[in-house]
Amino acid sequence: MGSMLMTGILNRDYPVVQACTLSFAIMVVIVYLVTDLVYAMLDPRVRLS
Repeated sequence: MGSMLMTGILNRDYPVVQACTLSFAIMVVIVYLVTDLVYAMLDPRVRLS
């Protein structure tokens, strides 16, 4: 994925760069969401409200 992003940047292939950037952003959001949910399950002081 990283090499595809670099190739897209060097070749000025904007749709590839946009797709890679969006994919990375979605992955980051999912990781943050899962981290928050797991932290809420493991620590009883944290409650979803």
